[in-house]
Amino acid sequence: EIVLVVFFGVEYVVRLWSAGCRSKYVGICGRLRFASKPISIIDLIVVLASVIVLCVGSNGRVFATSAIRGIRFLQILRMLHVDRQGGTWRLLGSVVFIHRQELITTLYIGFLGLIFCSYFVYLAEKDAVDADGVTEFASYADALWWGVVTVTTIGYGDKVPQTWIGKTIASCFSVFAISFFALPAGILGSGFALKVQQKQRQKHFNRQIPAAASLIQTAWRCYACENPDSSTFKMYIRKAVRNYASPSSPRLKKTVKVRKKTKTEKDNGTNSPMVPHITYDHIGEPQSSDGFSNSAGRGGSGFTDNSSAGG
Repeated sequence: EIVLVVFFGVEYVVRLWSAGCRSKYVGICGRLRFASKPISIIDLIVVLASVIVLCVGSNGRVFATSAIRGIRFLQILRMLHVDRQGGTWRLLGSVVFIHRQELITTLYIGFLGLIFCSYFVYLAEKDAVDADGVTEFASYADALWWGVVTVTTIGYGDKVPQTWIGKTIASCFSVFAISFFALPAGILGSGFALKVQQKQRQKHFNRQIPAAASLIQTAWRCYACENPDSSTFKMYIRKAVRNYASPSSPRLKKTVKVRKKTKTEKDNGTNSPMVPHITYDHIGEPQSSDGFSNSAGRGGSGFTDNSSAGG
């Protein structure tokens, strides 16, 4: 007892001290917040109850046999240390929640059979007496107690049907009702097996996730080293090429048509919105055909006037 009290006391102090590694439990207020958690309160109660039992119970006082008797019950809460995180209860709750429909159905049918068969046994045995002249099924509560003991396969034997009608009903009830009350055990057993298998599969997947992430990162690094000029988001700068052809040349007309088509596709949103596509078509763009014609006309007229003037 002394070893357990020392162990749990030191563990509680260490847990309270190490709780400051989390940001919400930093400082005195944080430690108090940690101590106010339900599991911490239970730990403190267990330690204090054990200390009181050791201090008072060893002196042999009368107080140790009266008031301390209730405090000793709190020492049973030590078993909660085995599963402080509550993983077992969460597993049980998840299995019951998943198979709740099957459990409700089987229990409902089983309780219906228990109520009706107990009532039929009471009707058949209410006037029957045993060898001592005592009526074993004097009320419906006695018949219901007998039914509960029968379907749970306990079989105390304190109440036994005396008439052949009651024995027939009890035989049929024992065969069918027990089978329905045994179904929840099989449902929970299969549910636990499936849940454990699912947990093991999830752990296997969790072990594969870091390896897959490392493989993807390594592959990307290799790709980036082999292609240093390319990246995920690359801005494409297209240099304009000066075309000194005449306005009426088919090559210039084809270039203008291609640029118009590209501009139309951009306006319609054909390019992917996720990858930026930047172009600088205005850099070094040749003059329009109208301006070229006007400048050529002005230059031609001036040359003609100068020639005529010179002439």
